[in-house]
Amino acid sequence: MRNSTFKLGDITEVITKGTTPTSVGFKFVESGINFVKVESITADGLFLTSKFASISDECNKTLKRSQLQEGDVLFSIAGALGRTVLVPKSILPANTNQALAIIRLKSDIAIDKRFLLLALQTSVTMEQVEKYRGGVAQQNLSLGQLKNFEIPDIPISNQKRIVAIIDQAFADIEQTRAKTEQNLKNTRELFLSEKQQMFSDLEAESEIFPLNSVCNGIFAGGDAPGKGLFSKHKTEKFTIPIFANAVKDNGLYGFTDFSRVQEPSITIAARGSGTGHIELRTDPFLPIVRLIVLTPNENILLLEYFKLALQNLDILRSGSAIPQLTVPMIKGYSIPIPAIPKQLNIVAELKKLEVLIDELNENYKNKLQQLDELKKSILQKAFAGELSKSNA
Repeated sequence: MRNSTFKLGDITEVITKGTTPTSVGFKFVESGINFVKVESITADGLFLTSKFASISDECNKTLKRSQLQEGDVLFSIAGALGRTVLVPKSILPANTNQALAIIRLKSDIAIDKRFLLLALQTSVTMEQVEKYRGGVAQQNLSLGQLKNFEIPDIPISNQKRIVAIIDQAFADIEQTRAKTEQNLKNTRELFLSEKQQMFSDLEAESEIFPLNSVCNGIFAGGDAPGKGLFSKHKTEKFTIPIFANAVKDNGLYGFTDFSRVQEPSITIAARGSGTGHIELRTDPFLPIVRLIVLTPNENILLLEYFKLALQNLDILRSGSAIPQLTVPMIKGYSIPIPAIPKQLNIVAELKKLEVLIDELNENYKNKLQQLDELKKSILQKAFAGELSKSNA
């Protein structure tokens, strides 16, 4: 038998939304009153204070109707629909914009604020969101639609019991999540540590060579081809890839009909957010925008080993905030170069270790996804009356 429900509009003192500072003649400021946006709220119902904007005290007073109070529930009605969060005293004073509805309960209504928050996070609420979307790509809800949302009408004592069960279960899940995320981090650090140790041993037992002496060429890419000389997509005429300083899509910029590099080479991003990013290229390509190219002498230096050795350089491994890398800077570095059989062995060992690390990473990522699903399941079962403290 389904529990009775009440409409959100019947139990609230106010359901309103804010506005943007620019609409009333103000701008965001460097520091001041917290201004909450949808992106300030995680899918788990937490605040990302780093995503808060700031407004002046004068702007906050002008936007009086959307000043937040402790215990308000925010519900996103635009953008990422259905994100909810409970306003704590710690972020006040604060204000918000038109994408977030402020839900403030009537003082004489016996409803636990945490219960309301959790009720708005259930799949039942999201079904109501979809109902008003009507199967179309509507990216907002009206306040009128939100007021018609149904919330379970159950005694306050049962509300508190549900909240207690869910809070304890979620706390246990978050503890498990923290351990899993740490394990995920540890697996990557293990691979990097093993690789560093391997190259430290090599430096002690192998001859060290300057990069300039073991490469057939080290240079930086030039300007991008002009209009009509390339295409953003591969065509019958433009088949040669163009690579620039970027991590996304391996730095692919587009395609042209001529190459500057024909031999297997390594590229190093020399500027931008991906500075130091390394890629191995085996097919002819055109480097642009100062992308650094290193073509090894494969009689003494295997391409895959070369990539691993470059990745182990301090300047690339440390994530140093160098504004850009230059060819003279790269030429100034040296790497250990053992015999070819030893290089092959190192590549094989590290590939084997990386496969193991990737498997562990995948397992941990799956576990994190399962924890997310578990939270949803617990929330749903609690509101369906199927959970107690003993089985949560």
